[in-house]
Amino acid sequence: MHRKVNPREARRMMQRMGMNMDSLPDVEQVIIKTSSKDLLIESPEVAILNMQGQKIFQIIGGQITEQAPQRDTSVPKLSVSEEDVRLVADQTGKSVEEAKAALEECDGDLAKAILLLQS
Repeated sequence: MHRKVNPREARRMMQRMGMNMDSLPDVEQVIIKTSSKDLLIESPEVAILNMQGQKIFQIIGGQITEQAPQRDTSVPKLSVSEEDVRLVADQTGKSVEEAKAALEECDGDLAKAILLLQS
């Protein structure tokens, strides 16, 4: 014999076991990124099951599209302080522009930049 459990009763049982389930409203898109592809899930229903401090996300339905991974390959330019630039320029006798270029090339390492400009 199979007995159906009403949603209210199921919620009470889950709370007694330390589980809580909520839905995430207004989800437009879920993106799952793998090393070989990105999965785009449009207009899904997302439920969050909180079980003893861990969150489990359940994604239901939606149109699934596969695409090549979209990766940002640009490297942000290092920002060096004016104080560091002046220090390198003073130590090497070079211009501020040369000191800044050397610091950027050496990823902000003062000693390397000074050695680079002195060689």
